[in-house]
Amino acid sequence: MEDKQILALFLARSGEAIEELQRRDGPQCLALARRFLPDERDAQECVNDALLALWHAIPPAHPIPLRPYLYKVVRNQCLKRLEHQAASKRSAYMVAMQELEPYCPAPDCVEDDFSARESYRTLTQHMEAFLSTLSKENRVIFLRRYWFCDSYADIARRVGLREKTVSVRLTRLRKKLRLFLLKKEENE
Repeated sequence: MEDKQILALFLARSGEAIEELQRRDGPQCLALARRFLPDERDAQECVNDALLALWHAIPPAHPIPLRPYLYKVVRNQCLKRLEHQAASKRSAYMVAMQELEPYCPAPDCVEDDFSARESYRTLTQHMEAFLSTLSKENRVIFLRRYWFCDSYADIARRVGLREKTVSVRLTRLRKKLRLFLLKKEENE
């Protein structure tokens, strides 16, 4: 079923919308959730929470294309779950973010929610600008690691490179990101 048809079902408040979305995108959503959460039950629960969140978000939202919107909701549900878990193990998300953290300039002290939202918007715009400077292959490598939290081995298989090559490229991309963000910070 196409996005517009599923969206029409959501707008009509038909339960069939969730069923169709689960049928069409459920396996991919579960695979995404598993990258963040090693426990199968947690991953499944986050996918279900994401579908419920979509039910509450549509309407008023009218996301076309629907699939990236759904993936973003699944990812956000997983991140919320990770925040609440007190496990001593480091998740794939935490490992990936710890890799990236030293290369991003530290934000100044945020005084209020408005400033935090503005800082986030600015960083998002800078990240989009940075990604647009990369080759398609480097952009895929960067996003697979820091958005989808894929392992180096998974990325290497996906793009047809050796794992060591992916590791070196990610190191160079992080350094390039740091320089890019520092230049943007100087220009502001």
